[in-house]
Amino acid sequence: MIKKNSFGKTSDGDVILYTLTNADGLELKVINYGCVVVSLKTPDRNGVIEDVVLGFDTIEQYMKESPFFGAIVGRYGNRIAKGMFNLDGVTYNLAINNGPNHLHGGVKALDKVLWKAEENSSKEGPSVKFTYLSEDGEEGYPGNLIITVIYALTNNNEFKVNYRATTDKKTVINLSQHSYFNFSGNAQRDILDHELMLNADRIVAVDETCIPTGELRPVKGTPFDFSTPTRVGDRINDDDIQLKNGEGYDHTFVFNVNDGKSLAGSLYDPTTGRYMEVYTTEPGVQFYSGNHLAGYKGKNSAIYNRRFGLCLETQHFPDSPNQPNFPPVILEPGEVYETETTYKFSTK
Repeated sequence: MIKKNSFGKTSDGDVILYTLTNADGLELKVINYGCVVVSLKTPDRNGVIEDVVLGFDTIEQYMKESPFFGAIVGRYGNRIAKGMFNLDGVTYNLAINNGPNHLHGGVKALDKVLWKAEENSSKEGPSVKFTYLSEDGEEGYPGNLIITVIYALTNNNEFKVNYRATTDKKTVINLSQHSYFNFSGNAQRDILDHELMLNADRIVAVDETCIPTGELRPVKGTPFDFSTPTRVGDRINDDDIQLKNGEGYDHTFVFNVNDGKSLAGSLYDPTTGRYMEVYTTEPGVQFYSGNHLAGYKGKNSAIYNRRFGLCLETQHFPDSPNQPNFPPVILEPGEVYETETTYKFSTK
């Protein structure tokens, strides 16, 4: 089932709120501004349905102060060193919007534009297809890039995200979904008691500006070993240079398997029993522990403080256009960029 309501206006047009509900009563609310996931309501082990993502009540808040709550980020999600990359001898200059670096596509990137939306319902569940043309030169990137993102809420209690893009000029691309999860329900506390598992034996090591050094650092024997379910807060304050550089966890974990069918990661809140599995075709995930959340007034007057949400942003690696040994992020004319990530919800 899908319902439509107004969520306000921007200078570019009307913002529409789409409410998707599946056969089990899970509810996903999304808007055509930035493809933002406004809320995602799932039951706890006692059947109490509550919101498990951070966000705002008004479009004005999303436009003014959002730290990418629930949005699609890109054209290049994550960081590009000094806002520069080179393709075929041409240097492209991007916005410097994160210290000395470029972050999440720029100043008015995919998270801050209106997308065309199309609803669909099938026996698998409701979905919304978002489409956007990022024109050649937008935020400094080359090529007219046609992007399609499909959000589906299946009757198997999955939130599926499908990405597809084509270009008419050689370019770089790395899209991701930037929801902040908090399984306490309506953000009643921080996420340090959540238990995280990531099927990853290595991380992308970063410098003090969170740009990759080029090293894929083994996690064994470090605070980054989440190969078995581990409480997020257990080692977050350890004396480790990578934790200091990220001011907590803000790193790409390199998946051992990324076939979209094998379990890439999971998140569990022992208090509520909420459990989420992650499946993806992407080679990594940016695990961000909400280190810079401080005093945001969120939905229903909730105050989001530091580490009140965590992100699991499936993606390619940061700064890949400048890192020849990383998985490629170049998209050529005639090629199709296509990835899929599934977040599956249950309780235990």
